[in-house]
Amino acid sequence: MSIFEGAGVALITPFTETGEIDYKRLGELLEFQIAGHTDAIIVCGCTGEAAALTPEERRSCIRYTVETVAHRIPVIAGAGTNITKTAIEWSRDAVECGADAILSITPYYNKGTQKGLIAHYKAIAESVPVPVMLYNVPSRTGVNLLPQTAVTLAKECANIVAIKEASGDISQIADLAALADGCLDIYSGNDDMIVPLLSLGGKGVVSVLSNVMPEETHRMVMEYLHGNIQEPARLQLLTLPLIRALFCVVNPIPVKAALALMGKCGGTLRAPLTELEQESPELLERLKQEMKQLKLL
Repeated sequence: MSIFEGAGVALITPFTETGEIDYKRLGELLEFQIAGHTDAIIVCGCTGEAAALTPEERRSCIRYTVETVAHRIPVIAGAGTNITKTAIEWSRDAVECGADAILSITPYYNKGTQKGLIAHYKAIAESVPVPVMLYNVPSRTGVNLLPQTAVTLAKECANIVAIKEASGDISQIADLAALADGCLDIYSGNDDMIVPLLSLGGKGVVSVLSNVMPEETHRMVMEYLHGNIQEPARLQLLTLPLIRALFCVVNPIPVKAALALMGKCGGTLRAPLTELEQESPELLERLKQEMKQLKLL
């Protein structure tokens, strides 16, 4: 059984002006997502600035999310890091906090060979009783989880059941789908490739766009899965300019700016990230215009 089908939101972590986790805003964002028919919550991932959270904050954020969601939809906790021992500890912490599954990014900086990645993920999978979603994002980590490696892991570890594919390489994703032949659920990690990935048999998306357009992103996936190809294609093309604006600088700077414009968070980020207005007033204006086009403002 899949962890979820549809659109899972790669949720931001809202902070107060003094830099603490804003649990009131987090609760409001979770309810906004559920009301918008989001199919899963992905908490403490890259969009959630997980690398800037302390272990205590990570546990608290996951626990709060699990308790607030209260089994209405799956909660997937980001638990990956570049040290295998620490990734195991974080994965166990997420399970103890009640996460339904974990998302585990490939080790960054020290990276690892393909054999090293197999050993890394096997150790993590064996340490927890919940489903594991691999996360391939070479632009952030500097390492590419190859299709054969992902399929080997899925076949050798019963709880490695899914992958968030954010390589941006549709040929690689096609190779992965062909090799997997159904043994690994594939989710798009790129909002501009949702429909192309679904056409290769994907189950959905782990989406940044869903932060601001949960209902439309959910519909894009579910209409496709129910056989209506035209509406998802229309939505994919309609949202492309906003998607581009949401990635005009490093994520999650623009999406936090978008949510701040919508009055849903304060927009505060943790250093070294800076707010979009500080980065570029021109890019902020571009984001505003794209949001107005879609009647988000």
